[in-house]
Amino acid sequence: MVYPLPAVLVSCGSTEQTRNLITVAWTGTICSDPAMLYISVRPGRHSYGIIKEEMEFTVNLTTETLCRATDWCGVKSGRDIDKWKETGLTPEPGVKVRCPHIAESPLSIECRVKSIIPLGSHDMFIAEVLGVLADERYLDPETGAFDMERAGLVAYAHGGYFTLGQKLGRFGFSVQKKKKK
Repeated sequence: MVYPLPAVLVSCGSTEQTRNLITVAWTGTICSDPAMLYISVRPGRHSYGIIKEEMEFTVNLTTETLCRATDWCGVKSGRDIDKWKETGLTPEPGVKVRCPHIAESPLSIECRVKSIIPLGSHDMFIAEVLGVLADERYLDPETGAFDMERAGLVAYAHGGYFTLGQKLGRFGFSVQKKKKK
């Protein structure tokens, strides 16, 4: 399989009674124009029914600080527990969707489901990105770009959580001309 993967917390549910968090590692960008991503969720998961009914969700990137809550939300069911309360995470109202995003997340991506594809063990929710909410502490003041290194993002591989390492280069660095001194 392809590793590492992002370990994200997906928030869903438009009311205090339906809102929930689910940990997802099967996720990624699938189109840049229009901006689209996917998450794959097992139909037996509690959040699956909420997302399928409401057709929206928010992908919240996770950090070293959020790693314990990320793991916990992946092994506990929202059928039995209020994951927001138990983790101490703060639900902030969505801007372009009805479900909340996680205040503690450095970056939250609000999505509307365009289609659902049954795959086998998981169904893939293909979604259009409606909005991106970034914690200003992680935005470069000069470029406005999101600083992933400072955010301390987490990845998942072979049953373990890992922090992202040192930046090795930018897209195209291998073919850039060297600056003359």
